[in-house]
Amino acid sequence: MSNWKTICDLTDIPVLGSRIVRAASGDIAVFRNAEDEVFAVHDKCPHKGGPLSQGIVHGKSVTCPLHSWKIGLDTGEAQAPDIGCTKKFDVKVENGVVLLNVM
Repeated sequence: MSNWKTICDLTDIPVLGSRIVRAASGDIAVFRNAEDEVFAVHDKCPHKGGPLSQGIVHGKSVTCPLHSWKIGLDTGEAQAPDIGCTKKFDVKVENGVVLLNVM
């Protein structure tokens, strides 16, 4: 059984923005950067639980809107000097459609 779920069209996620996916385990933020790469992480900063979906996307990172922690979107890891991580989810784009692996 496939765990890949269709989320939206790539163009439904703003460039340098995000879209929220509601899940039983908590909200997942799906991001699109300037190169049209797509990433998905738990929508909770490892520092104080800030909503990463409201952060500023730059390159392959997002800056948390609460305390400016930078989180790698490709790893979920906080960037030095900060320490911590948020769960990363597999995401892919096929024929302009964003799919998320919910496992």
